Amino acid sequence: MSDICKKTLSEVAAMLQTGEVKAVDAVTACLDRIKATEPQVKALITVLGEEALKQAEAMDEAGPRADKPLWGVPLVLKDLLAAKGTRTTCASKILDDFVPFYDATAVSKLRDAGAIIIGKANMDEFAMGSSTENSAYFQTRNPWDTDRVPGGSSGGSAATVAAGQCFAALGTDTGGSIRTPASFCGIVGLKPTYGRISRFGLIAYGSSLDQIGPMTRSVEDAARVLQVMAGHDPKDSTSVEIEVPDYLAALGRENLEGVTIGLPKEYWGEGLDEEVEVSLKAAVAKMEALGAKTVPVSLGLTDYAIATYYIIAMAEASSNLSRFDGVRFGHRNTEAEELIDMYTSSRTEGFGDEVQRRIIMGTYVLSSGYYDAYYNKAAKVRRLLREDFEKAFEQCDLIAGPVLPTTAFKVGDKVDPLQMYLIDIFTISANLAGLPGMSLPVGLGKTSAMPVGLQLMGPAFSEAEMLSVAECLERNIEPMGMPEL
Repeated sequence: MSDICKKTLSEVAAMLQTGEVKAVDAVTACLDRIKATEPQVKALITVLGEEALKQAEAMDEAGPRADKPLWGVPLVLKDLLAAKGTRTTCASKILDDFVPFYDATAVSKLRDAGAIIIGKANMDEFAMGSSTENSAYFQTRNPWDTDRVPGGSSGGSAATVAAGQCFAALGTDTGGSIRTPASFCGIVGLKPTYGRISRFGLIAYGSSLDQIGPMTRSVEDAARVLQVMAGHDPKDSTSVEIEVPDYLAALGRENLEGVTIGLPKEYWGEGLDEEVEVSLKAAVAKMEALGAKTVPVSLGLTDYAIATYYIIAMAEASSNLSRFDGVRFGHRNTEAEELIDMYTSSRTEGFGDEVQRRIIMGTYVLSSGYYDAYYNKAAKVRRLLREDFEKAFEQCDLIAGPVLPTTAFKVGDKVDPLQMYLIDIFTISANLAGLPGMSLPVGLGKTSAMPVGLQLMGPAFSEAEMLSVAECLERNIEPMGMPEL
């Protein structure tokens, strides 16, 4: 692996600004790494090698720009973020040849900051999955062990960062889809507060749940990318007009004195694999050694979170995916003679099994006679879940717990959809409540030798405090390094 690819985004960004590394060198190193590792990892649907090199050459000719914090840094996008002139598939056959004519706001902000987009990452189709086994194209593998899944739905984004193919990637998190693959692949994954980053240009799965976030190899890198993307966007009605703090200025604290960490009893009980529990308890002990106070808290409705989430998410998916009908864009069955046959056959051919399953279930819970029985009740429980968090945060500053009950499982291990849904038990509540959450790698499991992620969650718009605590902990635990491929 090139020495450049071993650097963090922050290190490379500094080297690019001083001219120690040229933009072309950074891009070339990443493309070489992609060529060497992609046959095993299969993280990327599209590689933009020629375009990225041309952009880098032009940037080198003009010289570094101090006003562009990501100048010359190669990044990857999850393939449901619109990128002007670039094929954007959502890992679905129905959008196999879709090329947007505009950038998502988050993407345009990255470009404005000087970032170079070098690829589009594989994912579970329309972000529906927790393992990246539901892509219409291929299954992405975990760089730490290619017999195992990388997590999902942002599995390609996590794998490309962990494998050293780029310095950061964007993912999206509807029920844990940034934090799950970040934990499985041993990187930092941050889901911001709902409304902190514009969703304009994000091809939606669940509109009240989806949030774009950075996936990086360090907490400082996550803060840098978040700083660029955060802020109000008049193009997005869900974007919140609230001041964006200086996330980088919040980093560098010497200890955790004055910080109270809540430990939900519902997250630390039965169901945790021993190797996950050991790593997480060691991380909590380190936070206590750094001066943090830990207190027990309760999130009593956790057992109802999965049912609530899947009713709401599938209902929103049914509505959002109704636009993919073969008429205006996307796959169309040209042999159908009747309009209804064209709709039916185009969607049947274009959508995979998991997407069809969720559309059918979502349509069912929204249908006459079932709306009140299911969707309405789920909406009420969602409000109660948020109140649970509000009560917990009266006792603590942040909540800590597992991202997942296990380390990465082997490809094909969870063929039952219900088994797959259940692994999201610790992540989905943050989405239902619209709160920020992140995964921080804290060690390797002693049995599996696979990464374990600690989840931190905070009150709305508390990303600065969360990043500050995570970065302090990160500096005081043994680094995991990168997987050998």
